[in-house]
Amino acid sequence: MVRILLLAVAAVVLIYGGQGANILGLFTSLSPSHLIIQMSAARALAERGHNVTVVSVLKPDITHKDINVIQVPLSKEDTEHLSGLFEKMGKNNDKNMLVAMFRMFGHMRFMFHKIADALKDTRVRDLYVNKDNRFDLVLSGFALNDYQMGFAQKLKAPVIVVATLPPNPLFNYLIGNPEEPSCVPSINDSVEKGKGLSFSQRLSSYMTGIGYKVFSKLAEKQNKKAYKEVFGDDPHMPEYSEMMKNVSLVFFASHAISEGPIRPNVPGVIEIGGIQVKDTPTPLPPNIEEFLGNATDGAILLSLGTNVQGSHLSPDTVKKMFNVLSKLKQRVIWKWEDLDKTPGKSENILYSKWLPQDDILAHSKIKLFINHAGKGGITEAQYHGKPMLSLPVFGDQPANADAMVKKGFGLTQSLLTLEEQPFREGIEEILSNPKYSQAVSTFSKLYRDRPLTARETVIYWSEYVIRHHGAAHLQSPLIHMSFVAANNLDVYVLLAIIFVVFLLLTKAVVKFIIRKLSSKTKKVKKQ
Repeated sequence: MVRILLLAVAAVVLIYGGQGANILGLFTSLSPSHLIIQMSAARALAERGHNVTVVSVLKPDITHKDINVIQVPLSKEDTEHLSGLFEKMGKNNDKNMLVAMFRMFGHMRFMFHKIADALKDTRVRDLYVNKDNRFDLVLSGFALNDYQMGFAQKLKAPVIVVATLPPNPLFNYLIGNPEEPSCVPSINDSVEKGKGLSFSQRLSSYMTGIGYKVFSKLAEKQNKKAYKEVFGDDPHMPEYSEMMKNVSLVFFASHAISEGPIRPNVPGVIEIGGIQVKDTPTPLPPNIEEFLGNATDGAILLSLGTNVQGSHLSPDTVKKMFNVLSKLKQRVIWKWEDLDKTPGKSENILYSKWLPQDDILAHSKIKLFINHAGKGGITEAQYHGKPMLSLPVFGDQPANADAMVKKGFGLTQSLLTLEEQPFREGIEEILSNPKYSQAVSTFSKLYRDRPLTARETVIYWSEYVIRHHGAAHLQSPLIHMSFVAANNLDVYVLLAIIFVVFLLLTKAVVKFIIRKLSSKTKKVKKQ
């Protein structure tokens, strides 16, 4: 029996240890929150025993000893420009994600240019120029940077896209996912359980879908230019449109069964919501552990994400937040970047430039999470069953906050118009009313109940694509159809022609019958 067990262990080591696949992650997004999701997927594969290489512009907070990171950092000037860009986006206070994206479009050239610079870096180009390098899979982090999937063509490797949002019209062209505006709400809406979409919601979904199509076409033009810039010197590279047909599947940071909305998806939609949440929390830094351990009345975590920094907030808003938080009996951990210039000193507040957010939310003393309604933060709070007070800024955040409130997990307020009294009352309401923590705790059980964990899902489907050298058999026929064919426009035209011909023939027959009847009537009168 022992001998059989040893042989089984040896076989597992041989299969997954000695023959680990070579995987390349192209995570060139300029958003740190995107990088957290993408690096979490890469870490799961590295822990599995695969050899993972990651190309990144930003320095990842999440990594693994077996991940080889090739960072092509931004210059100091570019970093300041990017920070100013995020600050400007925050001040726009766009509550509609599509509107925010169109506002951002003018700045996309900067992002495309910097991502292209990273891909043209000598160390990065060497990944495919050096024939000794072989990769079995490419993970392409989605940031409207589809042209980087040309790397997979260079390496003759299948590609999986890693998206940080749920399935929506912005991604349909990648895998041919169907659009169902009659029953699938737009990303700015949500549907209550047991109810259908109202007329206004269906109209919003339909118009939003058109808006995303227009935006995708504009982004496609930029992608084509960048594709030629990075890969244009190779005559063996396919046309951009052909290159885009080689996506095996897409990892989405969502879990529709628990989060909704329920919608039809093609097999290439793989949901990995919660991938950044560890199965077992990592021990907290000693200062944070001690701070929480002495929180006899519980503690609050305040983090506005990685894009919105404390310096982006108006001094008046910061002062109001400090005035409220410093007077609470609960302890507060506040993510604040400039430790030399904090909002103020208070015994109940601990400032930190960086926070292990997932590990802190897993702590039993945390009673409330004040966040910016980023998808990642809300996911972690839902997983750990922590109620929230969301202060959304831009992008998908307002919609995320509204959906969270409708589910009963907390409250939302505007960060840009924040006032002391409503802020204090919101915190006190959530802390004193158990309905919020009960609702999110119940949801947490549903969110965790799945056949495979997010980590196991990433591993299984990545290895699936590697085993089959791609997953063309999972592709929807829509990928290979023209706009006219995909939308049955030719069928509708044919039916319209048939209908018109039928009407003309009917008209002619009716006229003929009328003339015959009229002729007979005249003959009868003459007789």
